[in-house]
Amino acid sequence: MGSIRKQLRQRLELERLSGADSLPRLNRLGTASREANPEPAPVDAEPSPDPSPAQRQAPAAAAQGGDQIAGIETVPPLDPADDTAAQLLAMDVDEVRGCTKCPLARTRRKTVFGEGSPHASLVFVGEAPGADEDAHGRPFVGRAGKLLEDIIVKGMRLSRHDVFICNVLKCRPPDNRTPQPDEVAACSPFLWRQLSLIDPRVIVCLGASAAQALLKTTEPIGRLRGLVHNLQLDPMAPPIPTICTYHPAYLLRNYTRDARAKVWDDIQKAMKIAGIPVPGK
Repeated sequence: MGSIRKQLRQRLELERLSGADSLPRLNRLGTASREANPEPAPVDAEPSPDPSPAQRQAPAAAAQGGDQIAGIETVPPLDPADDTAAQLLAMDVDEVRGCTKCPLARTRRKTVFGEGSPHASLVFVGEAPGADEDAHGRPFVGRAGKLLEDIIVKGMRLSRHDVFICNVLKCRPPDNRTPQPDEVAACSPFLWRQLSLIDPRVIVCLGASAAQALLKTTEPIGRLRGLVHNLQLDPMAPPIPTICTYHPAYLLRNYTRDARAKVWDDIQKAMKIAGIPVPGK
C-alpha cells in the first residue's frame, strides 16, 4: 500500500509540473522520457563536511558540453572568443555556480545553467532541474529531456546546439517540488540576463510554472497556450514573442493524439516567428 501511495504522489507531482488540471490515463510511451525524475539524486558514499556550493560543483572547462549522457546529444562548449558566449560563460562560472541566494544552494549537487547556441533564435525555458539534471549539470537530460530532444531533432529538424535550453531555477528543488516564490525571485535575474544576452526571436515556455514565472501570471497553461504573449525584458527594446505549451512530462503521461497535436501546433507557431522552416510546409 505504501508503494502505491508513493507512485500516486509521484504521478500527481508529474501532472502538477505540466500544469494539467486532471489526472490523465497512462498511455504507452515508446522511447520518450521525463525531466523530473522521481528517483532521488545519488549521494556520495562519504559526504564531506559542509561543502560550499563552489566545492560541491567542480569547475568545468566551459559552461556547457559537460557530461556525455546516453541517448542525449552532446552540445559543444561555449566559445570564449564569441562576445555573447563569453558573457554567458562568465555568468555561469563566476555567479551561478557559487550562488547562495536561496536555500537550494545547500541541497543541490550541480547548478544547471543551460546549454545551446548563444545566438539561438528560439529559447526553451522549463521550470527547474530534476534529479538527472542535478546529477549531470545539464538541462533536460532525463526522460522528459529525451522527449524534448525528439521534438527538436525529429520534429523541428534541428539540434540541441541550434536552440538554447534552460530553466527558471538553476538548482533542483528537493523532491522536484514546486519552486517557491523566494527561489524564483532569487534566480529570475539570471534567466532575464540570459534571455537579454541571447536575444532570441521567440521564447517557448514549457509547462505552467515556467510560463507563470516569465509572464508573471497565475493563469493555467490551458489558457496560456495557443496565444502569442509579449515578454518585455528591456523597456527600451521590443518585447520578445513568447509561446506557452505543455511540459514534455505532461506528454509522457498523456501521450494522446490531441495532446501531441497541441504541442506540435505551439512549436510550429514558435518556429514561424523565429524564421525556422517548418518541415512539410
